[in-house]
Amino acid sequence: MKTLDLIDSFQEFKEFKNIDRETLMRILEEVFRAALAKRYGTDENFDIIVNIDKGDLEIFRNRMIVEDGQVQDENLEIAYSDAIKIESDFEVGEELSEPIYMKEFGRREILAIRQNLVGKIQDYEKSLIFQKYKEKVGEIIVGEVYQPWNKEILVLDEEKIELVLPKQEQIPGDRYRKGDTVRAVVLKVEMKNNNPSIILSRTSPIFLERLLEAEVPEIYDGLITIKNIVRIPGERAKIAVESYDDRIDPVGSCVGIKGARIHGIVRELRNENIDVLNYTPRVDLLIQRALAPAKVSSIRIDEENKKADVYMEPDQVSLAIGKGGCNIKLASKLVGYEIDVYRTGDEDTDDVDLKEFADEIDQWIIDEFIKIGCDTAKSVLNLSKEELLKRTDLEEETIDEVLRILQAEFEDEPAEE
Repeated sequence: MKTLDLIDSFQEFKEFKNIDRETLMRILEEVFRAALAKRYGTDENFDIIVNIDKGDLEIFRNRMIVEDGQVQDENLEIAYSDAIKIESDFEVGEELSEPIYMKEFGRREILAIRQNLVGKIQDYEKSLIFQKYKEKVGEIIVGEVYQPWNKEILVLDEEKIELVLPKQEQIPGDRYRKGDTVRAVVLKVEMKNNNPSIILSRTSPIFLERLLEAEVPEIYDGLITIKNIVRIPGERAKIAVESYDDRIDPVGSCVGIKGARIHGIVRELRNENIDVLNYTPRVDLLIQRALAPAKVSSIRIDEENKKADVYMEPDQVSLAIGKGGCNIKLASKLVGYEIDVYRTGDEDTDDVDLKEFADEIDQWIIDEFIKIGCDTAKSVLNLSKEELLKRTDLEEETIDEVLRILQAEFEDEPAEE
């Protein structure tokens, strides 16, 4: 066929990297059949032969030979007198097959066919990419940073497929330049404006889970089960693990000799502190392990409301709460209980919750004391002013005023200097 504008582009179509030969042939046939149906009213009496290797395509129209003057549809029938001009030995009732050349189509029709063809191939490639990454959700991929922006990073995989790592899915401290290698988990895949949108994440607990599977063979083999993972990305993570084989220490296996296994993960997560603990169905024991390194004196469990009151020595409270409340937040998420920490003796009915002083002390000041584990009046008064200055971000005048207000509540109980 002499169809230079269209057939010369077969080589271009062949180079679409994700489309196999059979699929490309099917798409080509579909496009041409649609063009024939539009031009002739039907495509049922046409045969299309595609030879991608040669960049060739042939179209044949099949028509029934009828008596002169009996033609009702020129697309389906041909008069006997016209048929014998093509081949002299044709007879009425036979089927005539003749080639249709692209020159019979107008320039606009050829352009429309080409645009339709390119569009269908591109749509098919997009659907392939969508399906490929839909199956990879939850898996780690390694890509190359192509373009870093303020709100997101454009990443290319080994097949140059575009992936996106949004700012909120990056670990605080992540800094990337063009050409850097990045590891992340496929978080979700969506179709937006008929284009696949592939979102990556480094903050998802699933990312940490996949890193553990890669570093700890016992997890990958199913000998150790990850029961739960909670994270504050870049700060701290807690992982509850369990082994059904008494001969395997799940915590030791995850950490490795001298921390060899966990250190690689910590570096990947920008020095995120990772606590690995033995899972147990006993809520009280799990809470104790989750609040480590703080030592718990006693626990009161309210199973109905999913709450736990934890009592410990005063010097352990700040350890349990952690920097900015990080430790206790993660412990609560890990266990699934709202955890409140109290000092031993806080059950004293003479003590007063700091929130009761909200009319005299600003809420942000109360929050500062709560952050260091001081949630009652006596818990503040039991610390010296120097200690309060050291552990909070409050000014000396503010602390003096708070101590004055609290001491007024316990006039018979002088505060420690």
